[in-house]
This record gives sequence, structure tokens and C-alpha cells, in this order.
Amino acid sequence: MIDKLSWMTVYPELVLLVMGCLIAIVDLGVTSHRRTFTYVLTLLTLGVVAVMEALYATGGATLYGFNNMVVSDPMGNWLKCFSAIAMMVCLVYGRPYAADRDMLRGGELFTLAIFALLGIFVMISGSNFLVIYLGLELLTLSSYALVALRRDHAQSTEAAMKYFVLGAMASGFLLYGLSMLYGATGSLDIPTVFKVVNSGQVKHQVLVFGLVFIVAGLGFKLGAAPFHMWIPDVYQGAPTAITVMIGSAPELAAFAIAIRLLVEGLLPLAIDWQQMLAVMAIASLAIGNLAAIAQTNLKRMLAYSTIGQMGFVMLGLMAGVVNGNTLSAANAYSSAMFYVISYVLTTLATFGIILLLAREGFESEEIVDLAGLNQRSPLYAGVMAVCLFSLAGVPPLVGFYAKLAVLQALVASGQALYIVLAVYAVVMSLIGSFYYLRVVKVMYFDAPITATTVSAPMDVRVILSLNGALVLILGILPGGLMTLCADAIIKTLAT
Repeated sequence: MIDKLSWMTVYPELVLLVMGCLIAIVDLGVTSHRRTFTYVLTLLTLGVVAVMEALYATGGATLYGFNNMVVSDPMGNWLKCFSAIAMMVCLVYGRPYAADRDMLRGGELFTLAIFALLGIFVMISGSNFLVIYLGLELLTLSSYALVALRRDHAQSTEAAMKYFVLGAMASGFLLYGLSMLYGATGSLDIPTVFKVVNSGQVKHQVLVFGLVFIVAGLGFKLGAAPFHMWIPDVYQGAPTAITVMIGSAPELAAFAIAIRLLVEGLLPLAIDWQQMLAVMAIASLAIGNLAAIAQTNLKRMLAYSTIGQMGFVMLGLMAGVVNGNTLSAANAYSSAMFYVISYVLTTLATFGIILLLAREGFESEEIVDLAGLNQRSPLYAGVMAVCLFSLAGVPPLVGFYAKLAVLQALVASGQALYIVLAVYAVVMSLIGSFYYLRVVKVMYFDAPITATTVSAPMDVRVILSLNGALVLILGILPGGLMTLCADAIIKTLAT
């Protein structure tokens, strides 16, 4: 019999599951072209779930349920809370776009978004290899369907096929690595795997062989080089309303399973997986920032930008263990968590502007489409500029503090290699700032190619303004979010 504590660990997931099914049924009776009732019901569901997770997180307790297969801890609770908020923002930004492109014929957009978020929640909560994998598959299957939601658009269908093929390969890598670890340790539970690996009774070569496939699978999910090949094509080909979903909340889930598998399960092998992350970080920073310079398509440029940004996350993850010493682990992992959250916040606003400028029959995907935006709408040009400066790491925006936190974690290690990597990351960020500043130049100094005024529904205007303001406010006052991340990581690692 399942005890009450087990159910407590998954109440938010149960709410999502029940409401996802209910919304799919209720939507059958909705006749509105913009699916207003379904939309409001979905936002209410996500809002309730976000509040539940915030209450769990502030409680600070770590709960295990279902024979330790599921864990509810502060890090997971905050990441799930931010994922639910990110999905709400995606739906607010994406609904007008989807309505103009006949993507709201049914309520699939809202139902699939809820099930994708449920997959994210299951991934973050997993304390067992199978649970993590089930969450991953629920997220990816929902994402494939979302990318192909614009059925009559050849580019979207092609992007969905590429995403499906490469996503299946990534899942195969991860599953094979997990099966190798299961064969070596005899357990699927992450805490048990940690104990067996830490005992030193398993052959090191077998563990490293499985570890290689796990890191490769995580690299695919994070979008880190050399496993980045799907990101530019999927970002460009997917409907923009779906691109923003793929580029936001799933990054939080990928970070969570990296912590679960590498830190909570395989910390004794840190010297091995840190070397792999170092190579991926170096490649991501170079490929992401250099390839983005050559792009004229805004979504494709932001895709390569994502690859470069994930290089910083890798640097944060690899700075936790120094010569077997874990004293700096909380500092390094909390800086990586802060980086992922601030990146998602900035990405939401960036794609929000692209969605805002798109209209029926016009995608606003090229950089030249932003020409003279300041003359058409100083507010939206300002929000876009703030986000681009944040991604470039310009003070006093949140992206600057996120980069500074990761660099500080590298330098604090005192290792010559890590200090060299910090300098390399700074140089690559300077190179990367070129393509961000180029877009700002187009918005403020180029002549507009259209005199069309920029209009948006009230909910989009309010959320977009708040989103842009948060990028600035959290840069000026980053202490609260940084403390939240540090506290969550310390409590999670203490269990």
C-alpha cells in the first residue's frame, strides 16, 4: 500500500495529470477561435501548480516517496515552480501567434503543453533511473507533437522529423548509459548507485563506459556541442510559439537531471565527468558564439546563442569538485542553477518580442525585420535591447551577474586549468557580444522597413513588460535569487 507521504511528493504532478485530461475533454465543447476558456483554465492550472511548488520549496523539507523512486526537495521544487511559470509565459506570448496560424483548431497546444510540463516535473523529481527516463520520454514525445502542430507548414514538419530522429538517438544514448550503470551497480535508485560507486567495488572502466553515454545524452538535452546539431534547425523550423517552449522550461529539467545523475549519483566519478564537461564547454563556447555571427535568421542566431550559453552552465557544473574536495560544490552548482534560471528568464522575453512582431502571413524571423523598431515602439525595442545586453553579459543586467557567478566559481577553485577556462569564457563572450549588439544597432539606427504599428493584447503587454523589468531588477538586486539557489542546492546536497 502506498503511504500518504508518497502521495504528498507528487500532488503537483497529479494536479497536472488530472487537469491535462480534463482540459482535453472540456476543449471539445469550446467553439471560440482563440480557445479562451481552455486558455484561462490552463493558466489557472499552471498558476496553482507553481504556487504549490513554491510552498513546498519554502518549507525546505526533503521527502522521498514510492520506495525512494521520487524525491521532493528544495532544488527540485524551485525548478518546477520556475518551469510552471515559464510555461505560463510561453502560452501568454504564443496564443495570438498560434491563433493567427490556425494552430488552435483544437486544444492540442494547451493539452500538450501541460503534458510536456508534467514530463519536466517527473524528470526533476526522479530519484530513480526509470523515473527520470519516463519523464524525459513524456517531455520529448509532447515536444515532437508541438513542433509538428502547424500541420500544413513544410518547414515545421521537417523540423519535427529532425527533432524526432536526433531526440531518439539522444534518448538511446542516455538509456544505454543508465543500463550500463544498472549492470555495474545492480540498482536503479540514485542514492544506492552513489553508495555502490563510492565503495570502490565496481570496475572503474565499466562505470566510465556508461558515464560517457550518460554525458552524451545530457549534452543532447542541454544542447551542448558537439551534440548541438538539432538546435539550429529545430529552433528555426518550429513555429515561434513552440520554439520558446523548447528553449525555456526544458533547460531547467536538463539541469536538474544533470545534478541528479552526475552529482547525486556519480560524484565519486567527478574527475571523469568533469573532463567531459570541460571539452563540451570549450566546444560549445566556440561553436555557439562563432557560428552565431554568420546568421541572418534571428531564431537561428538565438539557437547558436543558446549553445554558447550552455557552455557557461557546463563550466559551473564542472567547478564543484577540486582534487576530490567538495567544499566548493554548493557555490559552483548554485551558480550554474542561477545561470540557467536567468537564461530562461531572458530567453522568454527575447522570443516574446519576436512573437509580438509576427503577424498573420509574416513571421518576423530575420534580423532585418527588427529594423527601426525603436521608431515603431520604443518600449518593445527597449525590452529587446535589455534582453540582448543581458545575454551578452553587459552590467547591470542579470546575464552579467550570472556569468560573473560562474567565473567566480571557476577562479575560486584555485586550479590553473579552471582559471584558463574562465579567461577563455570571457574572450568568447566578448566575441559573442558582436552579434547581440548588431541586432541592437538594427533596431535603433536602421530605417524601418514597414510603418506598421506594433500592437499586442493586454496580457502579452503586461507580462512582456514585467519580464523585461525582471531582467534588469534581478541584475541590480541578484542577492535574493542567488541566495534562493544556494539554499536550495545546500539543502538538496545535504540529504
